[in-house]
Amino acid sequence: MALLLEHEFKPLPADKQIETLPFLEAVAHLPPFFDCLGTPIVYSPVKADLTGNIKKIRAVYDSNPTKFKTLQNILEVEKEMHGSAWPKTGATLALMWLKRGLKFMLVLLQSISDGERDEEHPNLIRVNAMKAYEIALKKYHGWMLQKLFTGSVYALPYKSDLLKALEKGKEVKEEESIEKIHQFLSRVTPILDAIYEMYTKMNAELSYKA
Repeated sequence: MALLLEHEFKPLPADKQIETLPFLEAVAHLPPFFDCLGTPIVYSPVKADLTGNIKKIRAVYDSNPTKFKTLQNILEVEKEMHGSAWPKTGATLALMWLKRGLKFMLVLLQSISDGERDEEHPNLIRVNAMKAYEIALKKYHGWMLQKLFTGSVYALPYKSDLLKALEKGKEVKEEESIEKIHQFLSRVTPILDAIYEMYTKMNAELSYKA
């Protein structure tokens, strides 16, 4: 799984304080995942959104690496800085949308690795993509975006083609690819869960529709 494993995420520490720079360096390698899904009209904006939010968070971090050493530091400092405009501003907002894009990606991969599928069409990934969309993004999208995403599942690649794309074109047995997905998920899922937990605890989650 060359694309997913080429830059490792640091293990989640016991205090769940995620260091900003290593997180950004690892996550910066993930936007090309959306190229593997085809359907540029739908997934190119998701990729661009992911990339743009990473850049916004990086810019805030670079402005004061000591002050913004962890993701929690970012939320705490920006809450103090922006007052009533927070959390709909700055790196706090960028990270909120970034985690949703990552959630879509992880739920999709988890569903594939768990073997969830349409028994009549086992090489399609519509079931997996719709599950990921329902869980991660749908409630934050207006009617038009929802229709666009729902229609896009009919243009998704076959599972075998997706796995090959994730291996950067290399032919690998499906079992090997699924095992690599497991490795990736085991590293990233605890980190993403901790970010969601942090947003809940700090009352930073927003439910407005894009």
